Amino acid sequence: MIKTIRNARIVTADSEFTGSVEIDGDQFGEVAHGNSGLFGLAGEDWRGDYLLPGMVELHTDNLEKHLMPRPKVSWPMLPAIVAHDAQIAASGITTVLDAISVGDLDSDSLRTQTLVSCIDGLKQAGAAGILRADHFLHLRLELAEQNLLSWFEPYVHDDSLKLVSLMDHTPGQRQWTDLSHYRVFVTGKRGWSEEKVDGMLEGLLQRQQIYAAANRREVIDLCNRRNHPIPLATHDDTTLDHVREGVEDGVSISEFPTTLLAAKAAREHHLGIIMGAPNMVRGGSHSGNVSAAELARAGLLDVLSSDYVPASLLHAAFLLLNEGYDLPRAVATVTRNPAQMVGLTDRGEIAQGLRADYLRVRVVQDIPVVMGVWKAGRQIA
Repeated sequence: MIKTIRNARIVTADSEFTGSVEIDGDQFGEVAHGNSGLFGLAGEDWRGDYLLPGMVELHTDNLEKHLMPRPKVSWPMLPAIVAHDAQIAASGITTVLDAISVGDLDSDSLRTQTLVSCIDGLKQAGAAGILRADHFLHLRLELAEQNLLSWFEPYVHDDSLKLVSLMDHTPGQRQWTDLSHYRVFVTGKRGWSEEKVDGMLEGLLQRQQIYAAANRREVIDLCNRRNHPIPLATHDDTTLDHVREGVEDGVSISEFPTTLLAAKAAREHHLGIIMGAPNMVRGGSHSGNVSAAELARAGLLDVLSSDYVPASLLHAAFLLLNEGYDLPRAVATVTRNPAQMVGLTDRGEIAQGLRADYLRVRVVQDIPVVMGVWKAGRQIA
């Protein structure tokens, strides 16, 4: 069955225009300029609302908030997954890579306790047909984790694994160069006491020295022996050495570089650069690092990630218009660019023959509001 939409402000990979689009089953059909043109006055009148591609999210830990809605309060897995998925879809995200941490600084954390059940739960929910968005895996490897290799190895050849990132959250470097920001984060989000933080700092540094370098070598080897190539990302690059190390290891993506210096080095080495949408919306990093807006102005931002706030993704893309981006380029940071970064070439763009993932968006007081979401031609929100 063919559906037509007319009088929509369509944003394609390289242009923005008022026109009409044909939805042919689960794919986009022909796209036409003007209100009448190809389809005459037939079809659904969108009255000037935007028609954008469905968004593609590469890095969100939003599921963790549903698994632990308050510090030390656990929630059942399946209801948490369904609530997370509903929030993702309502935000206009039609494809999501759930960023699941393998290892953590705290051996008693939610992340270490729910790794297997979280991945199994996502697969079971997908098989049951109760998820609205497409869900894939992004495994975030905490390199200083003693058990990292045994926890990661069972998933190396998983077909749903689309991205692996190499992380080291040891306080005193990368994201947490400023320990005062680290203390605020863990005492607030994780409910740690100042005494616990003090007691852990020395031990965390020792653990990093023992495990991080060796684990990194083993992980790179495992990924290189995978049946199909897997994109690798570094996380929180701060120095030139961080970027160079990643390049030597075959990394193609720099996630959340913390300094302008690191972002410039990433660009020089042709790495894709991901920054946080919350950073863009808030006007700066909650960790005191470089702002997404500064990197955007310097031409050093390729992809936005909602990170911990799904609704921030579309908002941040429109804020890029204030930093010199035109609308097609801004929209590409949350659609086409992330899709191509992880090899999902069938989506992320309004173009004939691609999968019909799309959004109806209305701008109210300069804020883009999602009015409807379709995945493969079927409405999901």
